[in-house]
Amino acid sequence: MQKISPADPKASYLAAQADIDAAIRRVMLSGHYILGHEGEAFEKEFSAWLGTPGTVGVANGTDAIELALHAAGIGPGDKVVTVANTVTATVSAIVATGAKPVFVDVEPGTMLLDVAALETMLTTVRDPKIKAVVPVHLYGLAVDMPRLMALAARHNLFVMEDCAQAHGSLVGGRKAGTWGPLATFSYYPTKNLGAFGDAGAVTGTDPALLDQVRLLRQYGWRKRYISDLNGRNSRLDELQAAILRVRLTRLDAENQRRNAMAGQYLAALKDTPLQLPVLAEGRTHTWHQFVVRTPQRDELQAHLAKQDILCGVLYPVPIHRQPAYHDASLSLPHTEQACTEVLSLPLHPGLTDEDIDRVVREVKGFFG
Repeated sequence: MQKISPADPKASYLAAQADIDAAIRRVMLSGHYILGHEGEAFEKEFSAWLGTPGTVGVANGTDAIELALHAAGIGPGDKVVTVANTVTATVSAIVATGAKPVFVDVEPGTMLLDVAALETMLTTVRDPKIKAVVPVHLYGLAVDMPRLMALAARHNLFVMEDCAQAHGSLVGGRKAGTWGPLATFSYYPTKNLGAFGDAGAVTGTDPALLDQVRLLRQYGWRKRYISDLNGRNSRLDELQAAILRVRLTRLDAENQRRNAMAGQYLAALKDTPLQLPVLAEGRTHTWHQFVVRTPQRDELQAHLAKQDILCGVLYPVPIHRQPAYHDASLSLPHTEQACTEVLSLPLHPGLTDEDIDRVVREVKGFFG
């Protein structure tokens, strides 16, 4: 039997091979490979698709978070609230600014930042060093942004959305990445909008802050070789920008395909012991991952692997339990339980309906 993988960037290439090959050839023949026409065009096209004043392409999603926080004035001595059931990149970027991450628990159903828990933290701790919050939109579902923005306004917190898994996710008809002053995206190859290498971007609703990010991504240069700020090198190259331009034209259709496959899973697995993904009212899921939960996660994953069905675990160890950031005094019960139970079933546009049916059969077979 052919292996079914949790993601397949090669399938994304083959689905648009002619257009991607033409885009790569266009770049190679241009002779301009850094900060040229393709990057500028992608920034404009992504901004138009998202509905924001501007986009700044950078080298990767981790840099995007760091540069966005830096542009907002977050640095040594400050604290930034986020969640612990995310990839380490979110937290390593916070630490890179000199700030300290502060973790808040997640909702047991959505596994997203619990706004009520954050409010309790802010009103009981009353720590003036807490300057920002980074909501992580996880698996394709966005955080309850209206509630979070209202809370942030009351406590004077800067909001920077981590949209690495939320390309096209909606809250009340408004896209993730358009709520806070700044937002960041990763275009890692397995994302809904993926490059074929590392790539990322900062976008948002504050043009002045976006201008700061634009300076910071290239040595603080407003004029070449003259640094107005202490910036760095984090640039989206022309090849990746050209590829992203092609893939952006297919994103809405691919998100619709993801939604159809998720519907297959939801209908077929509803009578199993699995805890299925929560569909939050007023929020549109873009199904970056189809995440089920079971106390038998490891056994189910091993069973499926024997049938050449590979699944992911996002994420197995919460950040506050990892060696680099370990905090034995911190308890996040919903986060910790989720990390022992989550399993991502294969879901990407390269799969067929028959592939989904095969995964369903093997899942049901495991449960007898």
